[in-house]
Amino acid sequence: MQKHDLVYLTEDPSHAAAIELINAEAFGPGRFTKSSARIREQGPHDRSLSFICADDGETIASVRMTPVKAGGVYGHLLGPLAVRPSHKNRGIGRELVRIAIEAAKRKGSEAVILVGDPPYYMPLGFEKVAYNALAFPGPVDPGRVLVVPIAAGVHERLKGVIAWGRPPVEALALAAE
Repeated sequence: MQKHDLVYLTEDPSHAAAIELINAEAFGPGRFTKSSARIREQGPHDRSLSFICADDGETIASVRMTPVKAGGVYGHLLGPLAVRPSHKNRGIGRELVRIAIEAAKRKGSEAVILVGDPPYYMPLGFEKVAYNALAFPGPVDPGRVLVVPIAAGVHERLKGVIAWGRPPVEALALAAE
């Protein structure tokens, strides 16, 4: 049996090419047409909340977090999450999700939102968002819109448009830099 030396790291610019390859492998060219991709095109993901997994120095998985305003909630859109086929079914994706959610909590995010498979994500703490509560920039299956509520009253405030956006305080701090 091959020994794996898995290391989880915060994403940095040197990981970009490997992440693109992993996402192309996992999702193919159709990934750019998805509603979540439309949101990600509106602004950059937050590298401080985005992570990779490396095996013996090779990047083999990643998860990204993009700041969003979803109705009245400032949170993060999780995804894409992808693991190289050679490393699937080893818990790497679940660990990346756990790390990303914990980082979002520490940063003060109100929620982590995604469009994904409920049987995979609900055991990781995700809950269904009310049917058609969020308007995405394109078609989305409302039964696959999930959230990890972090702040109080998240479900009640998840009503309206979801788009790229930083909380007002964070946006002001970035503008002052």
